[in-house]
Amino acid sequence: MPQASLLTDPLQVSARTAWGEARGEGPTGMQAVLCAGMNRLARPAWWGSDICGVFLHPWQFSCWNSTDPNRAKLLAVTSADPQFQTALALAQRLVSGTLTDITSGADSYYDTRLPNAPAWAAPRFYRCTIGHHAFYRVGPFGEG
Repeated sequence: MPQASLLTDPLQVSARTAWGEARGEGPTGMQAVLCAGMNRLARPAWWGSDICGVFLHPWQFSCWNSTDPNRAKLLAVTSADPQFQTALALAQRLVSGTLTDITSGADSYYDTRLPNAPAWAAPRFYRCTIGHHAFYRVGPFGEG
């Protein structure tokens, strides 16, 4: 598939985001990343209002950052990769509207292995931790 198509196909964008952000977290971790995007879609705001817009919004899902080493990998991965097959199956559920939210409404997350939590990760917004990712609901309506 040409790279331009990868960036406009909601299934490809969401699968590659899940794989790029959480392939080391297994199916549950990849589902949780997709849930954060799904919860953003449910509440359109500055982060976008469609699947590609939400996942590709600058500086939101770090695997898409031009300086992130995962970007080249996620653009090159194919369905021969078993983890990407799982990501595609989960992304298909997102695209079809059948993905189950396992994050209690979270729209944001960060890797708990980072030395410092982001400023937006206030305890009152915390929802759950899945693998190495802590999930939060921070906006646009915060705790709602």
